[in-house]
Amino acid sequence: MANSGLQLLGYFLALGGWVGIIASTALPQWKQSSYAGDAIITAVGLYEGLWMSCASQSTGQVQCKLYDSLLALDGHIQSARALMVVAVLLGFVAMVLSVVGMKCTRVGDSNPTAKSRVAIAGGALFLLAGLCTLTAVSWYATLVTQEFFNPSTPVNARYEFGPALFVGWASAGLAMLGGSFLCCTCPEPERVNNSPQPYRPGPSAAAREPVVKLPASAKGPMGV
Repeated sequence: MANSGLQLLGYFLALGGWVGIIASTALPQWKQSSYAGDAIITAVGLYEGLWMSCASQSTGQVQCKLYDSLLALDGHIQSARALMVVAVLLGFVAMVLSVVGMKCTRVGDSNPTAKSRVAIAGGALFLLAGLCTLTAVSWYATLVTQEFFNPSTPVNARYEFGPALFVGWASAGLAMLGGSFLCCTCPEPERVNNSPQPYRPGPSAAAREPVVKLPASAKGPMGV
């Protein structure tokens, strides 16, 4: 029962992480314009994500534009795109495998060992999804940090971490934690036929006793 509860907890944690990975992939606020300088004009806020760039005005109006060319993008954006898409796909497959492999479901009850192994495979895929997300978000954040502290970068062109990065970090942590719980599932050992064998009585004592033939001289007159 405790093992089943650990599976259920891990599944919901990983599922929440997978939903967060999707949200982080779609959000355009991977980096946002910095207001660290004294002469920064705050009338317009700039945001950039993996798929589009947005401009938010002080009136509340937001205008977004999709990137025109894929090949013209920077290498770190293309890499982050690939890692996040892979993470989403891995999370989807992991979600299906985890549902099949959990003990609280009825699928595959005839083979408990294979069912537990499927749950472990789902947890491993959740771990990989979280690792891909963590790599993409951390790499992007590192480049934003380097650009921010680069002396040659103009003050009004510096960017800081956007909300999507924090969502990605949290989602990666949830996915990896939930996947670890699913991987902790111990597969049930193969069932060995240890049931007691039915008692089979051996030959009777009378059958085991040798038959002794008396000589004809020892028999009585009646042949007895």
